[in-house]
Amino acid sequence: MASSTAPATMLSDDLMDALRNALAQVDALVLGKSPQVRMAFVALLADGHLLIEDLPGLGKTTLARAMAATLGLGFARVQFTSDLLPSDILGVSVYEAQTRRFEFHPGPVFTHVLLADEINRAPPRTQSALLEAMAEHQVSIDGQTRALPEPFLVIATQNPTDLSGTYPLPDSQLDRFLLRLTLGYPDAQAERELLAGGDRRPLIAQAQPVLDAPRILALRQAALGVHASEALLDYVQALVARSRKQPGVRVGLSPRAGLALLRAARARALLLERDHVLPEDVQALFPAIAEHRLVAEADTTTARLAQSILHAVAVD
Repeated sequence: MASSTAPATMLSDDLMDALRNALAQVDALVLGKSPQVRMAFVALLADGHLLIEDLPGLGKTTLARAMAATLGLGFARVQFTSDLLPSDILGVSVYEAQTRRFEFHPGPVFTHVLLADEINRAPPRTQSALLEAMAEHQVSIDGQTRALPEPFLVIATQNPTDLSGTYPLPDSQLDRFLLRLTLGYPDAQAERELLAGGDRRPLIAQAQPVLDAPRILALRQAALGVHASEALLDYVQALVARSRKQPGVRVGLSPRAGLALLRAARARALLLERDHVLPEDVQALFPAIAEHRLVAEADTTTARLAQSILHAVAVD
């Protein structure tokens, strides 16, 4: 593999500085969660969507809002509830007496960054309203296809499915999320800073945008150009193949999951200012990409399976 540490696409210093500053700003707004912040930026650069799963009160919505404030993009938040309808997300056609015709009123999905808060508190039918939007960046309503703004990013939060009032996300919905993260409790230092500094919402509201749509699209294009060697492709393919025969796995990873892993690995390499993908990129991302896509037998967990797959496949 190449040894260069400069981005292969020769991004301008201004663009790389903007990326560094954006990462630093979100880090400062979300205390003690640097690894998760970097994973969120991987999802952004890889043109993927992000699912943040954890207990209430651990900063899921804070991370989503900090990302939105820093990106300088249009933002909308939808609180998912048991009575939420697909039209509440996508929009609805309303008859206008003055024009004597139906006029389409776009829903909150017509934005750049959509925060789907507590997505698993809505029933599967409503969750599925996002499938086309997340996969194709468009929605089909009343026989018409309407494009969404670019870039388009869904950041969804969900509570553990064993909590009351939650529905499991359908497999097809889970597959639309590039990465699934957990935050966990903050360490002692971060929690003390949080207690001393108080609510993060005023700080997020005062945050200035560091990136914008053209810069994000340029960064995504640059990520696509990061080099992945034949040996690296062999490693990704071996991981995907192993997932389909790993003991305890009922359903392994699809070819689309392999593409997602490679896309995310390229984005991580760019974030670390490298022009090539390393096996360490793949290994760092594999659990966040594989765990929510694997279907396990009853006596094991997908987290354990993902680690077993990593250990079973050697790096040549």
